[in-house]
Amino acid sequence: MYGPVEAAFTVYEDFLNYKSGIYEHITGAVGGHAIRIIGWGVEKDTPYWLIANSWNEDWGENGYFRMLRGHDECGIESEVTAGRIN
Repeated sequence: MYGPVEAAFTVYEDFLNYKSGIYEHITGAVGGHAIRIIGWGVEKDTPYWLIANSWNEDWGENGYFRMLRGHDECGIESEVTAGRIN
């Protein structure tokens, strides 16, 4: 079966004010955060992860955000876990 996976990443100051687009951090690590990766895509030749956040629907893209994929942005690709159904 395929489905969402859980991940953790380093949160940077600019992430707190994310509104839309494919997020790439700039500077200022402030802590960590756990999220759910629910999909992926490509926009204008830029690959991204589609991610569900837990900060309410008025944050980001209706409670979701997109993060650069394939470059371990904020360490997100190093901290992924998934369940297995037997």
